[in-house]
Amino acid sequence: MKRGLWIAGVLLVLAVLSVGCGQKPETAPSAPQGSGGDTAQTGQENKEPANTANGAGQQDQTEPPKKDPQDDKKTLSIRTYYTDNDMMDLKEKQREISYKNDKEKYEEAFKSLQSSEDDKLFALWQKVKLKSVDLKSGELTIDIELPGEARLGAGGEVLAIDALKRTFFQFNEVKTIELLVDGSKVDTLMGHEELEHPMTRSAK
Repeated sequence: MKRGLWIAGVLLVLAVLSVGCGQKPETAPSAPQGSGGDTAQTGQENKEPANTANGAGQQDQTEPPKKDPQDDKKTLSIRTYYTDNDMMDLKEKQREISYKNDKEKYEEAFKSLQSSEDDKLFALWQKVKLKSVDLKSGELTIDIELPGEARLGAGGEVLAIDALKRTFFQFNEVKTIELLVDGSKVDTLMGHEELEHPMTRSAK
């Protein structure tokens, strides 16, 4: 009886051992493939490109300010001539003009004859319309339109011509002045005094 129990116990132990040896030890789950690569890739995506700051800086740069056309103009103080309300003689006045070239200089000088900017002075050319000015070989050609309201008496006509000559002959490059009315030479400007063609510095 005891012998049979002993044999049964030995068989039971052997059976347990054989079952235990047949099972393989479990291994720890391996990390998913590519997890390390994904982490590295994510890290690279989070990094900003090295030249981002430089690119932004270039975009922030503003264009240089545009040059004002007025900066190219020259200024000149000239002598301009008017008369008083009695039209007895000429009154000299200093005026400042701005211009880009010689043609514009003569245009501005003529404009100065058209407005005295002084209530006590009368502009003899104020109602005359300038059509064109042109300087060639020392001769300044001035073409005007002369409306009826621009015409003066004999004394005013003499003063107007004298004012024109004094104003333009202050420019050394102007040797003579050819005054035209609507593109034509006329014998008299306003019907009183003979008009010289061309007018010279020595003419009175």
